[in-house]
Amino acid sequence: MFGWEYPPHVYGGLATANYGITEGLHAQGDMDITLCLPKPWGDEDRTPANIVAMNSVPVAWRDVDYDYVQGRVGNIMSPELYYRLRDHIYGDFNYMHVNDLGCLEFAGGYPSNLHEEINNYSVIAGVVARTLDFDIIHAHDWLTYPAGIHAKLASGKPLCIHVHATDFDRSRGHVNPTVYGIEKDGMDNADCIMCVSELTRQTVINQYHQDPRKVFTVHNAVYPLKQEWQDIPRPDHKGKEKVVTFLGRLTMQKGPEYFVEAANMVLHRTRNVRFCMAGSGDMMDQMIYLAAERGIADRFHFPGFMRGEQVYECLKRSDVYVMPSVSEPFGISPLEAMQCGTPSIISKQSGCAEILTNCIKVDYWDIHALADAIYSICHNESLFEYLSMEGKREVDQITWNKVGLLIRRLYEQQVLVQR
Repeated sequence: MFGWEYPPHVYGGLATANYGITEGLHAQGDMDITLCLPKPWGDEDRTPANIVAMNSVPVAWRDVDYDYVQGRVGNIMSPELYYRLRDHIYGDFNYMHVNDLGCLEFAGGYPSNLHEEINNYSVIAGVVARTLDFDIIHAHDWLTYPAGIHAKLASGKPLCIHVHATDFDRSRGHVNPTVYGIEKDGMDNADCIMCVSELTRQTVINQYHQDPRKVFTVHNAVYPLKQEWQDIPRPDHKGKEKVVTFLGRLTMQKGPEYFVEAANMVLHRTRNVRFCMAGSGDMMDQMIYLAAERGIADRFHFPGFMRGEQVYECLKRSDVYVMPSVSEPFGISPLEAMQCGTPSIISKQSGCAEILTNCIKVDYWDIHALADAIYSICHNESLFEYLSMEGKREVDQITWNKVGLLIRRLYEQQVLVQR
């Protein structure tokens, strides 16, 4: 399995989904997962998967002693695996910027030289594919598609790709031709394409011209709250200033400006509401200025990027969660909010709208409907209680174990049958 990010080092929703899918497959008991990460840190949960540190896989021969290797990479990968991988280097990559172990370094996350790192990751995938024993290749999102293709060419094993988003979602239609090319190449070479929603599946079929018979919808899920997060108390909804939260990247894909405009409309009807816009992104300054222009800056909070326990503290202190995404392949955050008993409003243009019932759905552009929904949940006690209780009950049934079983069926039906 090729993945770009993994908890606890979370840069976006991909890490959450990657972990959930890995957990769901591991839970079946008879599946071994080797997860290839560009730059693991050593504190990842290694129960569901054996982690290969791609920044510790040699692509150029170096005569180094065991103790030195142990000191350099022992916290993220065993020296034995380093030497085993070294014996399967298939070309002279000394021209690349390798370190003293013959390995390529990675910055982690999404650096300015991202395309170079994607290429380096795919080169290393060739060494891994020639060394390890496996039945199926599973590549998550466009960053790992070249690695998946390379592993398929090196091993002859079938390739599944998991489409968590396409550049049509990220760019509002202003597609980057380089990214589109990488995405389409991955899809053309895949034996099975898994999409996080029917919305995304249709994009893959229509915009990337894929055979519908190999494209399947595999909705995301949510894993159970850790006990310490369950123990975070929820403030009483009654008789207090209400809190309405947006939590996500502040980019045009997520529709943050619609949240601010709806907030402005709500605040013309009541001043007993505060708005929290948690996250970071290229539209953050624009949103701060927009709140100031509308004269509602005193009711707005911008706490920045949140992770782990901070997320769940924020969600439990909120009376309403809003995801007004313009284009959202799935969107796990409303499920996390509903887990916390927080009523959610989501855009009809999101993949999770296909499977969620006990939430309010509006068109992302309809700020009047969004404002009405926010105001209603804040001021209608019965509506708040119903959505809080039934929403939690609903998402507690949407588990990664079920997703893992569906992926297994696709492996068996679409991939292993080809062998």
